[in-house]
Formats: sequence, C-alpha cells, structure tokens
Amino acid sequence: MNISSRKTLALFSPLLLAGILVPRLSSQATSSSSTTAAPAKTTHKPTAASAATANATTAMKLPPNIPPVRGIPKTLIALKYIDILPGNGELAKPGWKYSVHYTGWLHDGTKFDSSVDRGAPIDFIQGQHRVIPGWDDGFEGMHVGGKRRLFIPYQLAYGDSGRGPIPAKADLIFDIELVAQSDPNAPPPPATPPPTTPSAQPSSTTPPASTAPKAASPQ
Repeated sequence: MNISSRKTLALFSPLLLAGILVPRLSSQATSSSSTTAAPAKTTHKPTAASAATANATTAMKLPPNIPPVRGIPKTLIALKYIDILPGNGELAKPGWKYSVHYTGWLHDGTKFDSSVDRGAPIDFIQGQHRVIPGWDDGFEGMHVGGKRRLFIPYQLAYGDSGRGPIPAKADLIFDIELVAQSDPNAPPPPATPPPTTPSAQPSSTTPPASTAPKAASPQ
C-alpha cells in the first residue's frame, strides 16, 4: 500500500520539529532489520537499490515476450505498524495539523523521548517534512482518538548518521496517539470582544415626602 503523503520540548523533540531532520534518503543499500514484533500491516517507500542488487536483477533471465527496459531496480523500504486502538473520530487528513502524544524507543528498549511523560502533546503539519519520513507517513488511515505502534526503519528515521540520542542506522519504535487535528489554512476564529462595563446611569430619585405637619382642617 502506497502512502499518499510523507511534535518547549525535551532533548529529542526539537529534532523532531525544528525542520533540521535528515532529508529523505536518495540511496540506501538494504532494508530494515527484522523487528521484535510481528506487525499487522506494512507500507512501503522506494529507495535506490545497491549495485549488487541491480546487477543481480538485471542479470535475471526473462521470457522473450517480456520487452527489456533500462533503469536501476529499486528496493521498497517497509514501514510497519499495529493499530492498538482504532479511534472513533475523524479520519486523519493529509496536510492538516496533528496534535500527537508519543513515546519512542530504540530496539534495545532505550526510551529516548516521550510527550506522555511531559504531559503535553506536540503539533506538526503533516507532509511538510518537519518530522521524520516515518512520521509523515505513519498516520495514514488513523482516526482521531486512535493509537498505533510504528516500526520505523532507519531509512525513514535518521538515516546512516543518526541525530542526537539516536545512533546511526537505528530502527525506531513509536507508540503514537492522534489526539486532535485541525485545518492549518482555516481562518482564525474571530477575536472575543472584551466584556463591556455598563456606564453609570444618573439616578432618578423621588423627592422625599414632605415632613411638614399637615395644615389643620378648618373646623
């Protein structure tokens, strides 16, 4: 299944949101190592194959009725996930701003960051490459309120070099929750006018009744 579109915070979070993340890799040799779980679903992203793979592929003997083509064969990198909780809100919309809770681990069990521990979700706009590719792609098909575990190969994370606490070629595991989403292009709501204080009104007082004694009635 192709993905239509590729979270202040603690040590890792600025890496996630600051727009300084490793760009999508144009050439990778192999796909990710096997994960510790058996994810339910898999999505794929293309990456250039190694020369060895290319040579092995082009050396394949094809039936004569299949016309030859020129080009370098490419390998698909797998992004795997398990839906933990489906969620009953809106379907995640591409290009919208997502509010997300997450916890991230290395494959050795090291937890490197968690918005849950901080008690505040992070926001990012999907598809603007301000997060790692595995995040830009990993929310497809989710509903607001849903929870998912992502198994992200290093090619869709921080690549060959790593970043900060993330080692080189580190496959990552994230538990994510889509807390809310909003249209980033929607006009801002009108400003709420400040409460008005009623102006003082002149008091209309009834003149007090006369205290003068009444005149005696004529006899």
